[in-house]
Amino acid sequence: MFDFDGKVAVITGAASGFGRAFAQRAAALRMKLVLADVDDAALAATVDAARASGAEAIGVRTDVSDAAQIEALADATLGAFGKVHLLFNNAGVGAGGFVWESSANDWEWVFRVNVMGVAHGVRVFTPIMLKQGEPAHIVNTSSVAGLLSPPAMGVYNASKHAVVSLTETLYHDLKTVGGEVGCSLLCPAFVPTGIADAERARPDMLRNADAPTRSQLAAGKQLQRAVRSGKLTADDVAQITFDAVRERRFYIVTHPGIMATVRLRHEDIETLREPTDPMSLKPEVNETR
Repeated sequence: MFDFDGKVAVITGAASGFGRAFAQRAAALRMKLVLADVDDAALAATVDAARASGAEAIGVRTDVSDAAQIEALADATLGAFGKVHLLFNNAGVGAGGFVWESSANDWEWVFRVNVMGVAHGVRVFTPIMLKQGEPAHIVNTSSVAGLLSPPAMGVYNASKHAVVSLTETLYHDLKTVGGEVGCSLLCPAFVPTGIADAERARPDMLRNADAPTRSQLAAGKQLQRAVRSGKLTADDVAQITFDAVRERRFYIVTHPGIMATVRLRHEDIETLREPTDPMSLKPEVNETR
């Protein structure tokens, strides 16, 4: 069992969505908080809210795609609290549309944040946790898009599949070295968060000069509808996630109804048949939201 009281949590993407809900839940569990995000104003508001609830909290503006900024985040954490016990590699962005219409900028932006952000977090914080010799845990946020491959979501799907593989490998590597550091893979389905508005955080140098294609516009509208239709809230996901961490469970699938579709995908692979479109199973998919 993992004990949260008085321990130090680092959360990326902490200014909105899952990150903010993780911060609120951690504060309620009397953890010390290091909150990171690229949105200065929203980050400051989240830090203020945590402090108002009685938590010790600092905010560190961090672009997770920048290795040096993750290293600075670790330095700030150790400078403020001396240790780190729980890391949420949570920051994420998305881009949709037909896979061949995704620009070089789309690929670079999404992979910098969704994949390299997690990789930098694991690379920088895992050695610190191992050296401490105390119970510690890493939660990497993927998605059901890391377990399935819906159409018109190629860049996002590929990035989240990478997080699944990275985290499963991290689990094996941590088992190999021994010690008290564990990890979990969070795979939520559609939940009302700011992911559908992630474009606001895209750096100017990676913005597209061309107007969105029809498939990209359609994918954006579909994502907006799907996110709004989510039956679980970010707070629900935070509760599920902290319960899993407490019990040291690896796979965290917040919408278990999706597992029938995951099994179907595995059957496609095992029987060498053509891939089934997961969105064609709309009653099953909708039940998971």
